[in-house]
Amino acid sequence: MFKNEKNFDIIVYGATGFTGKLCARYLSENAKDIKWAIAGRNKKKLEDIKKDLSLDVDIFIAESNNEDALDNITLNTQVVLSTAGPFHRYSSKLVKSCVKNSSDYVDITGEFFWIREMIDLHHNEASSKGVRIIPACGYDSIPSDLGTFFANSKIKEPIKRIESFHAGQGGISGGTTETGFSMGDLKLGKKMNDPFVLNPENSVSKEQKLLSSDSIGLKKNSLIKSWTGPFIMAVSNTRVVRRSAALLETKQEGYGVNFTYQEHAFYKKFKTAFLVTCVTLLFGLILKTPVRKLVRPLLPKPGEGPSEDTMENGFFDSFFAAELDSGEKKLFRVYGKGDPGYKVTSKFVCESALTLIKERGELPGGEEYGGVLTPASGLGQPLIDRLSSNGVNFEGPL
Repeated sequence: MFKNEKNFDIIVYGATGFTGKLCARYLSENAKDIKWAIAGRNKKKLEDIKKDLSLDVDIFIAESNNEDALDNITLNTQVVLSTAGPFHRYSSKLVKSCVKNSSDYVDITGEFFWIREMIDLHHNEASSKGVRIIPACGYDSIPSDLGTFFANSKIKEPIKRIESFHAGQGGISGGTTETGFSMGDLKLGKKMNDPFVLNPENSVSKEQKLLSSDSIGLKKNSLIKSWTGPFIMAVSNTRVVRRSAALLETKQEGYGVNFTYQEHAFYKKFKTAFLVTCVTLLFGLILKTPVRKLVRPLLPKPGEGPSEDTMENGFFDSFFAAELDSGEKKLFRVYGKGDPGYKVTSKFVCESALTLIKERGELPGGEEYGGVLTPASGLGQPLIDRLSSNGVNFEGPL
């Protein structure tokens, strides 16, 4: 079935979750000219969302392991937007169905180990069919990935290295918490420690391996006039950015020979940097030990999330220091209002899906390009343009 014969432009899978409901609201307010639907496992909850948001949309019922029901979704839509996490638990067969039935796919996962599994299982077939499977279209990892892509587009000469620095304010939902705690039950082994786990084979040089460690210490950065330290999302974001660089390199659109990337959190005060770093390290240790089973019940449950006030008053701010072969550094910035994990994430992933629908002819690689891609390699400048028109600021060189 050709994509233009499908009945819907977008179907939101996982619409009963906290972020899924935000996506349904975003589409209802910002995409009145498309045909879309909601999907999930629980008919009553889906009907409740229709009522709560006054939606005039169809409903699809599909358990995450019911391949026939998932096929009914993917046979009917051009794009699947999934917020059904943990993704290693609830979205694997959905991706399989998208590739099988030629539906593009976007999601908000930060589960890079699961992305690697999807690459191994589906990249070649998706590539041959021109199907774009694009994970990590939320706060994981759009600021990092598109910020790097944006810096490269403005410099227009080879980049030796980019270091990014991130700050934000917001809340936490039960779905995100569940993902973090569920990872502790998986036997991931060396996958967690490989900075290039998402890269294509034979795309990493010795120099890149030497300069791409996950180990980040506290230090003062004069360029952004802040203290910097470990960023909790870097372990996922860095791997997505490195995959983007490698995929773009195959099309002679890469960032530079031996391009390297690392990222940090940033804080105005040393005390804040020190305290947040300690909490981050403690949380990481908890996730790796049986203590997580005692802590988990104290945190939000799936479906729960931050208040409207928290989401409205949140923000994200990201700086990108690009170093050229000459040693010169140029600074870029990506920032916006709203809680990054939820309000901004729902905007990011919805605009990613809308880019696939509305900017088809402008997408990187041409209309027939496909595979398990990244926001930069699969959506690129058209997504930057859409986000720039919807409250996300891309600036530089500063």
